[in-house]
Amino acid sequence: MTYLDDLLASRRAAVDRAKSGRSPGNHSACADRSSGRRDFARALVGGGRLSIIAEFKRSSPSAGPIAPEADARTIAMAYERGGASALSVLTEPERFNGSLDDLRAARAATSLPVLCKDFVVDDDQICEAARGGADAILLIVAAMSPDVLRERIMLVVGHGMTPLVEVHDDRELEVALDARARVIGVNNRDLRTFAVDTSTATRLRARIPQGIVSVAESGYRTADDLAVCARGGYDAVLIGEALMREKDPGRALAALRDGTR
Repeated sequence: MTYLDDLLASRRAAVDRAKSGRSPGNHSACADRSSGRRDFARALVGGGRLSIIAEFKRSSPSAGPIAPEADARTIAMAYERGGASALSVLTEPERFNGSLDDLRAARAATSLPVLCKDFVVDDDQICEAARGGADAILLIVAAMSPDVLRERIMLVVGHGMTPLVEVHDDRELEVALDARARVIGVNNRDLRTFAVDTSTATRLRARIPQGIVSVAESGYRTADDLAVCARGGYDAVLIGEALMREKDPGRALAALRDGTR
């Protein structure tokens, strides 16, 4: 099994356990809150400079504990002060020590749109994210078939959220484009091996058509790293671990932004 296979199997088992204890998700009920969503895609474009999606996460399978006692509300407010355009919150509980409670706390504490970052293996997770107040949700191309991706994009949009469709290579990018993804994230981390190669985002950016919001993910730590993304034409970059390891994540974020002026 690859690392991704293991993550998906673990997530499926957890979702199945949760579903067995309640009635099937009522997706139509999730749409009731769509009018209160914040526009994730719009927040990433139009500012004349590279936007930053600042991520809250306590740990990860590749890095281990990062900030195990971190408080989502406190970090979210610091990120907003530091100039983040949007937030990403890890909600996967077993490997990342996250929850939808973290997402709710972060969103309630700021005016920023919030991405629910999880490994989606079941439509019920989309419904739960919508109920939890997410403005956007991550859909990983490698984690589902092309047909399922198209269906889930429509489901996410139907609940008023923005799907951030994540790719890692040329084939996955073609799948995302065929599914009419409007926000595409290029992950430099190969989820099958956990290896990081920042040239992945540089190479794939040229193949993302105009009019699609582009996000570079993983492996970025310095202002110089961000400058490469900006010159390459990305609308936004997602940064998590580098900020979460800082004593003052908000100040670290502000310094990164100042360095890319």
